[in-house]
Amino acid sequence: MDISIVIPFYNEEESIKPLYEAVVKAMSKLPYSYELVIVDDGSSDKTLDNAMELAQNDARVKIVKLKRNYGQTTGLHAGFKHAVGKYIVTMDGDLQNDPEDIGNMVAKLKEGYDIVLGWRYNRKDKLISRKLPSKIANWLVRTVTGIPVKDNGCAIRAYRAEIIKHFPMYSEMHRLLPVITALAGARFTQIKVKHHPRKFGSSKYGLSRIYKVILDLLALKTVFSSFSRPLFGFGFVALVFGLLFFISLAISLIQLVHFQYSTIVVTLGVTALLGILSLTLIFFGIISHLIYQSGNLKIENLYKFKYKNQLANSELINDR
Repeated sequence: MDISIVIPFYNEEESIKPLYEAVVKAMSKLPYSYELVIVDDGSSDKTLDNAMELAQNDARVKIVKLKRNYGQTTGLHAGFKHAVGKYIVTMDGDLQNDPEDIGNMVAKLKEGYDIVLGWRYNRKDKLISRKLPSKIANWLVRTVTGIPVKDNGCAIRAYRAEIIKHFPMYSEMHRLLPVITALAGARFTQIKVKHHPRKFGSSKYGLSRIYKVILDLLALKTVFSSFSRPLFGFGFVALVFGLLFFISLAISLIQLVHFQYSTIVVTLGVTALLGILSLTLIFFGIISHLIYQSGNLKIENLYKFKYKNQLANSELINDR
């Protein structure tokens, strides 16, 4: 299988059939074998029924059902798990991405890139609620990470399967996948893609998701900026508190020996606090180091463990 097209859907009953037709039309012009992996992310409308109808008439359609709405990151992850293509292309299910761009993206992968990112250079969205927050978020990601991704929110992307199938994801981390993989050494490029206004339904994204992206970005920056420091940066701070602990302990002993009538309760309390802080920071550093090493040495096991609960609630319902 050459290409797996993975599309998560959540309450997109009106969009799923037109998008299927657009994919079939675009792929008929390309010399690749392909499958369409439709992930139903716990939809409450007729999205799954419409998808099953498509699968009954086209063996290239594969349906993955999540038992409840987990969000796009888990939906993509479940789709990756069941995809069998050499290349994996992702899209949104709202008809705003154009399948005609798939050919150009796969051609870039064949040039040797690991990831090809879409860039909505002429975006058809509302300025205040969608375009402006997106511009701010993209600027923030570029500034914090130093990776020049122009459009982190664009859903149409192409990956080499071996790069993305076993990559851990959580929260809203699918948005930061290009940055994470680039920091890990993957080669990526960006191309201009078409963008269409939404025809049916309403957007599932809003300002409420921004804080999740910011938290994920902070976590990402912390890991990649601290992994080379002793005990992930906790070691230096623990050393400072440790030195202060010994100074405070020496002062307490001097008070006890030479100033027998003075109270040393305060000094002993400060000493105990400094000692506890130092030991706690060392403990955090050791735990961080063990987690990082475990992720490096056994990333596949970490991947399966982290997502076993979500994936246990997904099933391929039209396996052939």
